Amino acid sequence: MRITDSAVMVTGAASGLGHATARRFAADGARVVLVDLPGERLDAAVAGLAELGDVVAAPADVTDEEQLAAAVAVAADRGPLRVAVACAGIAPPTKTYGKRGVAPLEGFVQVVMVNLVGTFNLFRLAAAQMAGNEPVDGDRGVLVGTASVAAFDGQVGQAAYSASKGGVAAMTLPVARDLAEHAVRVMTVAPGIMDTPMLAGLPEAARESLGTQVPHPARLGRPEEYADLVAHIVANGLLNGETIRLDGAIRMAPR
Repeated sequence: MRITDSAVMVTGAASGLGHATARRFAADGARVVLVDLPGERLDAAVAGLAELGDVVAAPADVTDEEQLAAAVAVAADRGPLRVAVACAGIAPPTKTYGKRGVAPLEGFVQVVMVNLVGTFNLFRLAAAQMAGNEPVDGDRGVLVGTASVAAFDGQVGQAAYSASKGGVAAMTLPVARDLAEHAVRVMTVAPGIMDTPMLAGLPEAARESLGTQVPHPARLGRPEEYADLVAHIVANGLLNGETIRLDGAIRMAPR
């Protein structure tokens, strides 16, 4: 599906995978709406992409119905909303039970709310907007979720994260089936170990060690590679209802 002069919204767009995706679509001629929590990071992200074209911010918490609906409205005002990419996510590690005692329930709930409920919130609101579009190349819109290899190979301390990302992968097919009659496709990408701000605080030796765990190529994934895959998903009309691992063939060990 061609996206020139169409609106694209990306959640979690202030950094990492989301920012790389916003950059890619801005360079491709889309009108891009960056959705993230309000603050200096989001302002800086928009300023950094301004030279590429039509880029604006729509501050919102993805778990808040009213805030995200307002962000969808911002996107729809800039042109037909044809692509929505869910990159907002958190990953605090917590063991179910360990030296620090039992895992706080509120922590589990928060991770699921942001990663899973936030993704569904975007999907449902964006889909309702896309359903009124005129089809382009057979599609009215494309929704892309972000899971993780942790959905399949969850490590120690990742019960909440794995559950949330597993939920994103699991709902991809039924949401795609729900929206097929509206010509809206739904796909999910499950990245492996990516070079994002989540890893930025690690020493270089630790980052290199993580990279060597990847069979080939033996390095961290680049956010631009995620963005490239999302762009291909949008362009390839036969991709629907599936989760694609983007991980260099890694299968995560317990730790």
